Amino acid sequence: MDTTHYISTAVLSLETVHEIVSFHKMLALSDEAKFNIQKCREYLDKKMESHSKPIYGINTGFGSLYNVKISNENLSKLQENLVKSHACGIGEEVPNAIVKLMLLLKIQSLSYGHSGIQLQTVERLIDFYNNDVFPVIYTQGSLGASGDLAPLAHLSLPLLGEGEVYFEGKKMPSNEILNRFNWNPIVLQSKEGLALLNGTQFMSAYGVYTLMKANKFSYLADLIGTISLEAFDGRIDPFHELVHFIRPHKGQIVTANRVKEFLDGSEIISQKKTHVQDPYSFRCIPQVHGASKDAIDYVKKVFKTEINSVTDNPNIFSESDQIISGGNFHGQPLAIALDFLAIALAELGSISERRTYQLISGARKLPAFLVDNPGLNSGLMIPQYTAASIASQNKQLATPASIDSIVSSNGQEDHVSMGANGATKALKVMENLERILAIELMNASQAIEYRRPLESSDFIEMFIKSYREEVPLVKEDRILHYDIEKSVVFLNSFEIEDDS
Repeated sequence: MDTTHYISTAVLSLETVHEIVSFHKMLALSDEAKFNIQKCREYLDKKMESHSKPIYGINTGFGSLYNVKISNENLSKLQENLVKSHACGIGEEVPNAIVKLMLLLKIQSLSYGHSGIQLQTVERLIDFYNNDVFPVIYTQGSLGASGDLAPLAHLSLPLLGEGEVYFEGKKMPSNEILNRFNWNPIVLQSKEGLALLNGTQFMSAYGVYTLMKANKFSYLADLIGTISLEAFDGRIDPFHELVHFIRPHKGQIVTANRVKEFLDGSEIISQKKTHVQDPYSFRCIPQVHGASKDAIDYVKKVFKTEINSVTDNPNIFSESDQIISGGNFHGQPLAIALDFLAIALAELGSISERRTYQLISGARKLPAFLVDNPGLNSGLMIPQYTAASIASQNKQLATPASIDSIVSSNGQEDHVSMGANGATKALKVMENLERILAIELMNASQAIEYRRPLESSDFIEMFIKSYREEVPLVKEDRILHYDIEKSVVFLNSFEIEDDS
């Protein structure tokens, strides 16, 4: 496998991003990208030599200061001031895995040759990426319009030798890392600060990161839900293809087929059932999980378009000799998609918690709270409380951010997307889903033991056996916090072949 990914105009898919990150590929600019970047920069330099009229963000102030003309000798200082003044992030630090995605996506967006960036500036960003130099960025401060200004300012500060970075697990001043690698600070030229700060790479990186996890946990929701179905002695009828062909939502069909594949060869599902129907949380797995799958697929399409786009402002079109101030930095497409993603993930958690509740209820010849000697032992009574608490928090987090807006910059920026808030809370919903599913797996794997000597399918038995190596059966009360934590780690480490 090639160990280097070349930045170009070739479509960057989420699968490609996953491959770049998973296999720790290095980045390099293709000849095409270098040509596009240099051509645009040369055009802008020539334009500034002959053009005396104001061009927004290049020889003017920013935001509501767009009418303030800046002299040519101060254009570099203007861009440096922009980066410093906009570094107003606060709150928790952005995880390094997401910072690395921000670097990748900013490099990609700048490579198309419509931003006026210097080649050496992009190459320094690549140096940061390849050497795991992670600028310290904060989660709060972006309105998701005018781009992710504050987070991207913090991403850009180390180019100037300002701000802080993480390197080899340690936080340090950026000038130290420049000295270590013998890098000179970048002297920003006209338009460069704005090219770096205008953009949607904070929202995009969070979205891509969450989507990569959502793909996997959508699959795991199907698998764990199937184990719960087995443990509850559920029926296979609701997964029959005839049911789904007369309501052919793609995600619904995919889910039903997957559950049947998981159950292939199971003795438990094949045994005679005494009940005619199962509760909705089991019977409607294809419909509920499927709806979330379809939502995730929609969000993927939005983000695929976004990460292959130019999202700064103004945009430079050298071939038509135009510099156009527009609004490609506005995060509304992402904001709506991120809200949709949070809702889809929250619903996977909501129905998971209901299955857990059913399993501990003492129904269908299962002991109350899935433990011997209930009363003396509380068993798995309280993990359901935890799941219920988290599911409830997800409902609160699923309240849309994209319908909110606050006027900024003296009214010039009078509608914003709030997509950055949508991005951070979507990831929180994703992390909560991991914990809810981990708790369901604890309960389902415990409950299925009460169906012995009958066995489930070979695949499910293999999965449970692997899980048992990390989390043993609960035979009497113990501290279950550790079991939940180990279950989350197990799910995150479990490799899946089918991530569709």
